[in-house]
Amino acid sequence: MMLRIKRVPTVVSNYQKDENEEAQKGGCGRNCLRSCCLPGSKLPLYAYKKLDKVSCEGSPEQVEEEASIDFLESLVLGQWEERVQRGLFRYDVTACETKVIPGQYGFIAQLNEGRHLKKRPTEFRVDKVLQPFDESKFNFTKVGQEEVLFQFEASEDGEVQFLPNAPIYAENSPSVVAINVSPIEYGHVLLIPRILDCFPQRIDRESLLLAIHMAAEAGSPYFRLGYNSLGAFATINHLHFQAYYLAVPFPIEKAPTKKTTSLDGGVKISEIVNYPVRGLVFEGGNTVEHLSNAVSDACICLQDNNIPYNVLIADCGNRIFVLPQCYAEKQALGEVSAELLDTQVNPAVWEISGHMVLKRKKDYEEASEENAWKLLAEVSLSEERFQEVKALIFEAITSVDHGSEDATQEPEAKPDPETIEEVDASFNNSRPDMVAGTQECLVLQ
Repeated sequence: MMLRIKRVPTVVSNYQKDENEEAQKGGCGRNCLRSCCLPGSKLPLYAYKKLDKVSCEGSPEQVEEEASIDFLESLVLGQWEERVQRGLFRYDVTACETKVIPGQYGFIAQLNEGRHLKKRPTEFRVDKVLQPFDESKFNFTKVGQEEVLFQFEASEDGEVQFLPNAPIYAENSPSVVAINVSPIEYGHVLLIPRILDCFPQRIDRESLLLAIHMAAEAGSPYFRLGYNSLGAFATINHLHFQAYYLAVPFPIEKAPTKKTTSLDGGVKISEIVNYPVRGLVFEGGNTVEHLSNAVSDACICLQDNNIPYNVLIADCGNRIFVLPQCYAEKQALGEVSAELLDTQVNPAVWEISGHMVLKRKKDYEEASEENAWKLLAEVSLSEERFQEVKALIFEAITSVDHGSEDATQEPEAKPDPETIEEVDASFNNSRPDMVAGTQECLVLQ
């Protein structure tokens, strides 16, 4: 039997319409990024300096004074505000009520009524993390060029450069930064790696390294990038990351961790403890690529094993959270309470990190740490299943070369002799273990 769950995601582009509407227009005429409009087009280009090592001014808790706004931040926010003035967004996110929920972790609640009601449903499978790119469905080549802020690529001479009108070379498939027309926060953008190559929503080494470089280039602990896999509330099967500025710590960033492993490349891997969603934290590394490779190999392992997951890139790219989840599967199997379903909250990377986007005023007014914890606890794998997934990840990471000088020597995961004792989590998940993706599930977007 085919199971279905009903989910209505946000619109990320003003051109996210069904094919029937597009066909009725009798042509493109939208100044898009496809071959019909691309020749001769120009967009701003930001060329970043590739770094060997990432530095950051400090975690959100440590930054006491507002740092000076650097060029990338002013470019993102300046271009974003210009799109506001042109009326390209579906609503004014600054008019949405936001508050920090009292409690130990400081979950953030935002009331965004109607954000989920602005797109007609389309079918989308949740039982397959890897799905082929489908040109007939909405993808980012169909957005108007006015929604794109700039091209983002590595500098050829090792220095930061900015060109206000740079040609778009289709053969080089540029990476671009575009607005999210249904923003969660001021400055909410999308990073779309090699947009014209039309990669499906899956992480590889190159794409994750690009996202880390963007976090490093931003240089602010308040700028985070997030990633949702298919089956973990990604809404578009075209490779992309999300990012925005939020000048408070995310609750997950404050959660205690237990160090479990160190890799040859200097990457430390820890488990999150005393937080409603179980996950791993990757940090450090002798170089940016050591960290990027370890995380991307973990993500590839999850994809290959059909395990939905979310990723949060924090601390200027120095700390990365990898969070396998099973909420959509439990939702499809009827294992989520009606009370939680009625909230219509889809726990993707931002919600899991502690920024809760609420659709009903009732939920916003009654928001509490207990309620946030209750929802997120349903997202988490059981302890037993999480340990199985962690073992899969460690096996995958230690079976590939991470760029060590001796290419014949595989990196070794070394248990840390000074591992701290695990903090008792304040919740228990008693549901039976489940293997993600074993059901034939569809989700209505």
